[in-house]
Amino acid sequence: MKVLIIEDDKRITDIVSLAFQIRWPEAKLIIAHDGETGIGLVEKESPDIVILDLGLPDISGFEVLKAIRLFSSIPVLILTVMNERENIIKGLELGADGYMVKPFDQLEMLARVQAILRRTNLIIDEVPIKIGSLSFGPSLSKLTYKDKYIDITRVEGIILYNLMKNAGNVLTYSKLCKCIWGDEYSGCIESIRVHITRLRTKIEEEPNKPRIICTKVGIGYYIDEKSIE
Repeated sequence: MKVLIIEDDKRITDIVSLAFQIRWPEAKLIIAHDGETGIGLVEKESPDIVILDLGLPDISGFEVLKAIRLFSSIPVLILTVMNERENIIKGLELGADGYMVKPFDQLEMLARVQAILRRTNLIIDEVPIKIGSLSFGPSLSKLTYKDKYIDITRVEGIILYNLMKNAGNVLTYSKLCKCIWGDEYSGCIESIRVHITRLRTKIEEEPNKPRIICTKVGIGYYIDEKSIE
């Protein structure tokens, strides 16, 4: 496994590196201390996952994430001191696969990385799946609706796939967290809400009045099969 850490604080890179050395000593760690170098290393090294700080000395981590998403779907875990809700939402909207706030628990960070990588390598036997004119196939990166290709992120694909697989039944927040990250963690429900909002803007005619991806208040979400043409 190859891990790219884009972080300018040596103390943080040492902590992250030590965690990997203890749990995954076989992992190859690559460190970039600024955003531009990090973007170049994503292209050059093709790492399995990127751990990205937002407060970099040259450009913001958001700019790095946007640049990476122009050419790569590599998993990105944001690791930052920025704990404001708007920053979390922005990171997820730009395509981050996870968001952690410093100070952080090393074991939780490794668990998040493991869950992201496991999800990335997941092979779902049931794909393709189809409800009306909404369909996945042959993978979760290939979503079409009304014969048009819909660009979605990996996390959005997992959420929508599980909702479609359980169409008509409510998937709880807890169940969705486990489908995506392997377990619940602080902030995961808010993350799911962000992804659901983005999915609705992509497939609903009126995202503010959703008919396809519906909410069961206080419980979770479900797909209304009858509303999919």
